[in-house]
Amino acid sequence: MNFTGNNKELILIHKEIKKPLATEAVNVMLTPRFYTLKKEILPIKYAYQAKRIAHSLFDGLLDTSRQYDYMVYKEADAWVFLAYDLEMIMNFLQSQGMDLELVSKLFFAQQAVEYLSKPVFLSDTEALVTLEGIATIVPRSALNDEVAPLVVDKVFTPKKGVVVQGSYGSILSLKQTVMFASVLLLFAMMFFVEGLRYGGDGGADEELQTLLASHSSLQSSYARESIMSKFETIDSTERKKRDSIKNLSEMIFKGVTLLSLKMEEKGFEARFSCKDAEIANRLKTLAQKYSYKTSAFTGSNDLKIEGSL
Repeated sequence: MNFTGNNKELILIHKEIKKPLATEAVNVMLTPRFYTLKKEILPIKYAYQAKRIAHSLFDGLLDTSRQYDYMVYKEADAWVFLAYDLEMIMNFLQSQGMDLELVSKLFFAQQAVEYLSKPVFLSDTEALVTLEGIATIVPRSALNDEVAPLVVDKVFTPKKGVVVQGSYGSILSLKQTVMFASVLLLFAMMFFVEGLRYGGDGGADEELQTLLASHSSLQSSYARESIMSKFETIDSTERKKRDSIKNLSEMIFKGVTLLSLKMEEKGFEARFSCKDAEIANRLKTLAQKYSYKTSAFTGSNDLKIEGSL
């Protein structure tokens, strides 16, 4: 139940919902048609480690023309992976007349599965129930007519959700936003400098001095060059990290389990458990494809894979 102190109204969204009216900030809970679920028992300790391999677990299950995000959390001994298309979800909400600025957080029916002790009627023909620990939509005709349905309200609000309000449409983190702002400011100053060089415009010189006065930290040419250099370095490093994680995710297939992954500034080290020697050799071949270094562990089919960033 809701132990988060969140008093916003919770609206259960399904395909046949009548257009919901919201005049203030609300939370949204999505039924299974808006996400794809997988539950796996994995030798992983932390959620961030599980999230790194989420993409590979849905290989062949998702529409490749869409862009997916993932929620990961622990449920008893298993990890729950939820894949969802945020753009599709927000487009659907907008098509139902909802003001996207009023959508605070998104939640998923699977997160409230332990409280679905009775069915939730979605329409005259469908109901949301729990089957073997999975939130599922079934025909109402399959249910006992005498069972009183549940009504989903804010007491069902889970602790963890996808924050939407005030951030939908933003693709940059705060750190990236600050960095891009500095870079754009530098571009603005470069424009004025070029104006001075080729046009001799006194107005451009005045604009440049105003910019520098407003941002004293950029008055030094060394500071400006330093910001540009740091931005280029961060962008290059993060791109290499993303590429490495993508490559490693391709190495997780049937018979292979990622035991650990350590990502450092200059490189990474991953340990994989392989079902047998044949699987280990196949994994080794994949690693060599990316020029990664591999080494075996004595007495097992585990492989250590290392690469530089």
